[in-house]
Amino acid sequence: MGKKMDLTQIKGLGERMAQKIVQQLGGEQELEIAVKNFEVDRISSIEGISQRKAVEIINNLSGNPTENFLKTERALQIYEEILEKILSYAHTSHAKNKILLLSPSKDTSRIKNSIEFVMGAKKSVSSLPIPYVRTLLNNLSLPKKIKPDYDPSIAILVENGEDYAYLIDLGLNRYFPIISAQETGEIHEYEFVIYVYSSGELVLDDDSNIIMVSKDSEVLEIVPESVLNYFTHNKNILTQVLELRNLLKKETVLEEVVEILNELEDLKVEDVDFDKIVNSAKKGADEEIKSSVKNVDLKGDEVLALLNQGMTIKIEKIFDEVISKARSTIKANTGIEFDPFMRTYPLEIDEIELERVKKQAISKKQIEIFDKKVKAAKRLSQIQKKVDEEIKDALEFDYQFALGCFAHYYNLQSPEIGEDFYLEGALHLNLANSDEISELERSEHIQRVDYALFYPENVALLTGANSGGKTTLLETLAQISIMSQMGLPVSAKKSRVKLLDEIYFFSKQRSLDAGAFESFLRTFMPIVTTSNQKLILLDELEAITELEAAVKIISSFIEMINDSDSFGVIVTHMAREIIKYSPVRVDGIEAKGLDDNYNLIVDRTPKMNYLARSTPELILKMIYERSDGKLKEIYGKILEKF
Repeated sequence: MGKKMDLTQIKGLGERMAQKIVQQLGGEQELEIAVKNFEVDRISSIEGISQRKAVEIINNLSGNPTENFLKTERALQIYEEILEKILSYAHTSHAKNKILLLSPSKDTSRIKNSIEFVMGAKKSVSSLPIPYVRTLLNNLSLPKKIKPDYDPSIAILVENGEDYAYLIDLGLNRYFPIISAQETGEIHEYEFVIYVYSSGELVLDDDSNIIMVSKDSEVLEIVPESVLNYFTHNKNILTQVLELRNLLKKETVLEEVVEILNELEDLKVEDVDFDKIVNSAKKGADEEIKSSVKNVDLKGDEVLALLNQGMTIKIEKIFDEVISKARSTIKANTGIEFDPFMRTYPLEIDEIELERVKKQAISKKQIEIFDKKVKAAKRLSQIQKKVDEEIKDALEFDYQFALGCFAHYYNLQSPEIGEDFYLEGALHLNLANSDEISELERSEHIQRVDYALFYPENVALLTGANSGGKTTLLETLAQISIMSQMGLPVSAKKSRVKLLDEIYFFSKQRSLDAGAFESFLRTFMPIVTTSNQKLILLDELEAITELEAAVKIISSFIEMINDSDSFGVIVTHMAREIIKYSPVRVDGIEAKGLDDNYNLIVDRTPKMNYLARSTPELILKMIYERSDGKLKEIYGKILEKF
């Protein structure tokens, strides 16, 4: 792809803008990556680059310039309208970017493979619960890059400056503060300390809030969050993809991933209120001691012992039994067996012992959590590649799903690639969407059309009723031609399409003055001088200053197309005059009358070799019937002249 990275060759893109694109993307290599991955959003985020221009840049640099095929603004609009309809079914940037890059081609093999892919997607989509799938794809994206969460309550302890620099280079200071051997006095300020040792030379107090990890360990064994954060922060995406893969009956590792993440969420230092539990046990013990002592019968020597020693065997036994019960209660509520009481009455709490136990409990839990995090990080790192593949597969599925929905709802069918144009049961896309148009509307108002262009009748004049569907037929023919070369099935029950080099669609131009006449000649005549195979669709180019001049020019234009490998359809009301100068096929769409509601009754399938009359009388009658008062009287007088 390196030879195609010259942005200055792209039409309308100056050298300064080309340099700006390369610089903002981060160099030629990044531009190449953006083109290869169809990153339309990334390129269009650059100031001065629209989405259309970004698509054009990628198409051009990847050797697929759409503009070489779509030669007029209206042809390009029809192409973009097709894309918009497909885009309405896409949910992810990945799918939308790939859709934006669907381009016309003349590569028969590529076209057939693409059509087969879309028809397979259509079949697949039709068996899925589409609304539910759309909820699973909604807001789906690649996992977001996560900025590390900094936790100042945990520290990493190192032995020397070399180790300190090593961990800084690994970026571990983005997770926790790193302290050196000279700062060991600060250890008690942290809830938890990870001692990353080289030689284990540090002599530490019997601190229970420290865990030792070798400097040679993997990063995840020192800071498991370096792996875990990616998964925990993107759990919603992973859960979406898991549900999608289960629905599609695909194997997945995400079941295990979500289970691990759920277990991690349950890992927390339990907020056990030691003070409340101990004080509650003390209160109960005090009451029991007081009650028990009342029933003690002391002899004379026991009274003397109580006076001399402050305790007797009988009372000591009571204290032992009551405190033993209190300790059992504390263990049941904290999970830790310890004795926080001093044998006095009322009982006193040993605050130093209580604080030691509280700290020990927290440290034990933190070490347990750390070990489980490391274990989880190891497992997740082992399957991360598979996780990423499953996410990318889901994004790719959205592309397939969008194309499948488009083909499903518009009831598209595979075209045949041939040497002419043959349409049977064709329908304009705006009339074809079964999701938007009810069956009643379809049966009452929407008519499929048949049409054909073939050698030697490769040019036709299209005549007939105003509002009869001539423009719609031209647009339908353009849609089917463009979609076929995009590798898409088309809106026709049966179709045969010739692959072309160019397509021209000229919209209605009601008047041509002297300046416009020159413009007409300069625009149209070069079209027929090249050997490229084309489809030329011309919609009512009528009012040149002199009718006879217009007829002669259009006749010459038709003869040039007739003598080439191209095809053309010209909507005109001058057919009677044109055929005097050029033997060309004339097709007609004729209005048969008005229905009960004064709507035109039109057979929208053209009759071949038939000069259809226009419908001014019918239109006048329609307006007359829908008018009233003075206006109706005027229309009535005009009708009398017909």
